[in-house]
Amino acid sequence: PRNVCDAVSPPSVPVTEKQIVSISQARILLDHVRKNRLEVFLALALTTGMRRGEMLALRWSDVDLVHGSLQILRTVDYIPHYGYVETEAKTARGRRKIMLTSFILEMLNSHRAQQMEERYKVGDKWIDKNLVFCGLKGNYFNPSYLLRVFKKALAAAGLPHMHIHDLRHSAATILLSMNVHPKVVQELLGHSSITITMD
Repeated sequence: PRNVCDAVSPPSVPVTEKQIVSISQARILLDHVRKNRLEVFLALALTTGMRRGEMLALRWSDVDLVHGSLQILRTVDYIPHYGYVETEAKTARGRRKIMLTSFILEMLNSHRAQQMEERYKVGDKWIDKNLVFCGLKGNYFNPSYLLRVFKKALAAAGLPHMHIHDLRHSAATILLSMNVHPKVVQELLGHSSITITMD
């Protein structure tokens, strides 16, 4: 006759402190991944706050190296026993254009040249998905491998353990500490609300 759950107060969800890196720690991290496969990936994460899935789904056709911008149109994730699933950006705000700094543009140009060399070495075995960040044969970059390399980079740099998504929070915090207007940071991160950005 009645729902007994109505008489129960649900437990509160514990708020966990997010691990972020400061500007100086970000520089240390990037120094430790110089010439590493993760160098451009981490630099882009720290300067734009892009999500992991957004970066792994980024194609060269989404990047305008002449005008210094990129378009975020899609995201990709790996689902165990199913494979890679590519979908449109998380929200309407998630579809956005990001202007890039000059040093990121230089890194992307070098990264593309290096990728073309790898493609030449692989030859016919290359899987042409036109991805900016890809595996050794052009296919999707494995998120588990990405996480392992990231953990090693953190340890080598003497930085605390964190998740790749924490770089997104770090980017927001760094930009806000540089007095970038919160509305600009919200647009950059693709947040649906300014409250999410400020939190």
